[in-house]
Amino acid sequence: MIKHRTLASVGTLTVAALALTGCAGSDDGDSGDAGGTTEVSLLVNVTPNLTEEFWNDLVKPFEDANPDIDVVVQNPGAEGVTAALPRLLTAGDAPDVVQSLPPTTELAPELVDLSQYDWAKTGPLADQYSIDGKYYMAGIGFQLQSLFFYNKTAFEEAGITEVPTTVEELTADLGKLKDAGWTPLQTGGDWMSSHSIQALGVPTIIAENPDWFAQMSSGDVTFSDTYGDTVATYADWVAQGYIPKDSLGIKYPDAEQAFLSGKSAIYPMGSWFAGTEAKAEDKADIGVFRAPAVDGVSNPAMGANIASPYSILKASKAQDAAAELVEFLVTDKTAVADQLEVDGNFRDGYEYEMDDLGKELLQIVADTPAESYTPTGQGYGERTLPTGYSDEINAQTQALIGGTAPDKVDSAMDDWFASTAG
Repeated sequence: MIKHRTLASVGTLTVAALALTGCAGSDDGDSGDAGGTTEVSLLVNVTPNLTEEFWNDLVKPFEDANPDIDVVVQNPGAEGVTAALPRLLTAGDAPDVVQSLPPTTELAPELVDLSQYDWAKTGPLADQYSIDGKYYMAGIGFQLQSLFFYNKTAFEEAGITEVPTTVEELTADLGKLKDAGWTPLQTGGDWMSSHSIQALGVPTIIAENPDWFAQMSSGDVTFSDTYGDTVATYADWVAQGYIPKDSLGIKYPDAEQAFLSGKSAIYPMGSWFAGTEAKAEDKADIGVFRAPAVDGVSNPAMGANIASPYSILKASKAQDAAAELVEFLVTDKTAVADQLEVDGNFRDGYEYEMDDLGKELLQIVADTPAESYTPTGQGYGERTLPTGYSDEINAQTQALIGGTAPDKVDSAMDDWFASTAG
């Protein structure tokens, strides 16, 4: 049964507040009423796509098959899951299951180790999100990050007959697109700025140094040593006019609409864009290719996040029933496909009705080896960078677009990492 439960906000707490709660009251038994029904609370993000009606429909088949389990979906309201969970833990009112919040080293002590379940250990990105060899979440699929969407008409007019497979080819194609009268690359201000430079750099940097996150955090390597070539290439793209300098004034919705309507040629964006494209009525003919590495790197890394991760709280008194619910949510073919479709996510072997762009993305998933997936931004699991990295790389990318020299950006990033040490 789904109940509308908007959780009252009493202020946003950081995840550090979790330490105050300890590992409160783990209980192997299930909480239930006198009639033998076990109640399992599920804290979820409610969004324009993931509506309360969607969650209601999603859990109903599970409840029908398990009449002794009553699923109560908790809506965190405007504060969202990230802010609501620490508050609920501190108040001693934690849910049994939480959705959409990937495990971190700070959060892990509050979560049940799911290593005993094959469905948790073998799911999408399970190894990448593990911490100290333990599996604290199970997800439904992939949210790809290292992608470039492209306007097929623009490529045709520029005489480009194949998508680029190296950074060098991509740079050459940007020049052809500019010569053909197109805005070569669509980006914008806010968080979009660093998304584009990471799409350029991550496939090479992580492929060449799989331990990059750990080595950056420990100071064994520097940003300028590992990211310097990417920064220089990006600065050249700006200097050549492939990235318009007025991009910083463009907001995410406007950038997305500009590309959708055919005003730009290439759009670095995550796979969720496919969900927007599928719903658009008036749109350009759009394709997608995985972000390439530099020439000589045969297996580019693919930035990806887990789609809809589920974790069980140690504070739960219904851990067995909670595990049954999570298993259903991440393995039932219909349940998984419904969740993938509603938010434009993907998983090899799980198909839903999709357009040609969705099928191209699904093929990229099928062609990407599991070991090629990597975090982006600040990272996840055991592969993380110091807090604040995402904001800093974004600020420095915006400085590049504004005309700051690449060596100045490298130095600023090196100084920032040094300031976070020890």
